[in-house]
Amino acid sequence: MGRVSMALDQAQQRQAGGDRAPGGGIRSLMLILWGVLLVMVIAGSLLPAASPWMRVVSHLHVSDKVLHFCAYLALALLPVVGFRDRRRGMLTGLSMFLLGLLLEAAQQFAPGRGVEFRDALANGAGVGCGVLLGWPLRACLTLL
Repeated sequence: MGRVSMALDQAQQRQAGGDRAPGGGIRSLMLILWGVLLVMVIAGSLLPAASPWMRVVSHLHVSDKVLHFCAYLALALLPVVGFRDRRRGMLTGLSMFLLGLLLEAAQQFAPGRGVEFRDALANGAGVGCGVLLGWPLRACLTLL
């Protein structure tokens, strides 16, 4: 019972503004953004080529490889910086490479879509850059 009341007291202190971790609000915002981006990437990866959303994306004047790179850079960077636990953030960021491979493989089942090796390479490059950029940004966030 004593541990439960101590945990409740700590939670109330955090809500009242005491015992706040540096960058806590920014970290929360990053993780919310990461969750939204994660849903968008998964949905976009599995939609049929003829869907309205994919038709809009196809009209952008940007290479789809650049889109893949940027999306996976953000998917890897945001958890590296946003998670309080450094190890969990790194593992989650690196796991985005596996997500990219799985989603790329799943595209063979979406009408009008197919597996593209260069998309997987762009995803991997984005994950690598996101993790590498996230590491020093993490240190900057603790200075806030």
